[in-house]
Amino acid sequence: MKVLIYGLVTGIFFGFFLQKGRVLRYDKQLGALRLLDMTIVKFMLSTVLIAMVGIYLLKDLGLVKLSVKSTNLGGNIIGGLLFGAGWGLLGYCPGTSAGALGEGRWDALWGIIGMLVGAAVFAEVYPGVKTSILTWGKLGKITLPQLLGVNHWVIVSLFVIGALVLFRWFEKKGL
Repeated sequence: MKVLIYGLVTGIFFGFFLQKGRVLRYDKQLGALRLLDMTIVKFMLSTVLIAMVGIYLLKDLGLVKLSVKSTNLGGNIIGGLLFGAGWGLLGYCPGTSAGALGEGRWDALWGIIGMLVGAAVFAEVYPGVKTSILTWGKLGKITLPQLLGVNHWVIVSLFVIGALVLFRWFEKKGL
């Protein structure tokens, strides 16, 4: 129950920041897809970096235990292609479509219906997918630091430095 409350609270904060960061707006979504406006990329990259630092800090302090899901290249690649196609067709990603609907943009409802239909279809085809696509490129429960054989703070530091360089480049280009 405690974990569900934490999830609800962080979800509310995330939704608030999505709205305040103006990433729920269709023009920002379209700008990101056309690589003309990096607002969404900067928002999501900042979110990932904060989460990366926070999770590894909590892990090192012994406050959380990582539960790593198996890496599966087939599922990740096909899922990423479907995600990208849906985002490109609708103009919203799953999180932003829910937020846009909350702001009263009824066009986002099509994306939410699509997610529900997609989840139902996946549930129906899962037995076949489990023995085919989900066996392609199965790497097991491994993280990037484990794969490279380095301390996780090396990877975190490289990601933070890389993101800062990327942010600076975006600002110079007016993106």
